Amino acid sequence: MKRIVVALGGNALGNTPEEQEEIVKKTAISMVDIIEQGYELVIAHGNGPQVGMINNAFEEAHKINNNIPIMPFPECGAMSQSYIGFHLQNAIKNELNKRNINKNIVTIVTQVEVDKNDNAFLNPTKPIGPFYTELEATKLSKENGFIIKEDSGRGWRRVIASPTPINIIEKDVVKELIELNNIIITVGGGGIPVINFENKLKKVSAVIDKDFASAKLALDIDADCLLILTAVPQVAINFGKSNQKNLSSMMISQAEKYIEEGQFAPGSMLPKVKAAINFAKNNKISIIADLNNVLGALNGDSGTKIY
Repeated sequence: MKRIVVALGGNALGNTPEEQEEIVKKTAISMVDIIEQGYELVIAHGNGPQVGMINNAFEEAHKINNNIPIMPFPECGAMSQSYIGFHLQNAIKNELNKRNINKNIVTIVTQVEVDKNDNAFLNPTKPIGPFYTELEATKLSKENGFIIKEDSGRGWRRVIASPTPINIIEKDVVKELIELNNIIITVGGGGIPVINFENKLKKVSAVIDKDFASAKLALDIDADCLLILTAVPQVAINFGKSNQKNLSSMMISQAEKYIEEGQFAPGSMLPKVKAAINFAKNNKISIIADLNNVLGALNGDSGTKIY
């Protein structure tokens, strides 16, 4: 049996809990399709819109009633892990039952260690929360001290530090559970960032890129494949231009060359390609593909393979 880590994008999960609850029903079909092919499955997911929504809600509530606390960002991440995990668990379990597949699924609230001296803390780049107009972004920056940047031509978003994951704290639990034939949801939103301070884990305000965390996890649990799911059928060069070219495969050296050329947008495809390279460098296979055609991607009929 092959072991696969699937990384789902947070932007593909909807903008409200109600919207997400409906969307994950379709996601569940794709995930159970993978299970039916005989794969051991570990699921990771993003949480950009969701964690931003939670954080903003507490900040707005605090303005109205200062007895309501401003929720620290790590706690917001933990909340997003739990409620996204719940929706995925529920939908996937229902789909398993529908197909008479007897497997358990569980969400792990996951901490991920980062280096306190990571340069990312000096240059926040990770988009979180909803998109804003430039006028709205300027107002939020002035009122709340947010760092706001333009995101790949799609609008303006808040950004915070995105340090590199160096250790999945709960990786041994993931290994044990998958060996017992369970489906695992873990490193949600890239994991809750912690640093090792005097041999104690200490939370830190940051967002770890879920694709980098997924690649790290996939290596730690000796997965055979990292499948990064997104909204486009394949990775493309010259994206959005008249000479756009979709790629069915890339050698690591080719992918690195395209990165040097600036072919991939920092807020969207670039971290996916970098994470895929990180995993593939260990004699593994990475695939970036459309959420709606996972079996085609695993069979080599769609998506972009990085090797």
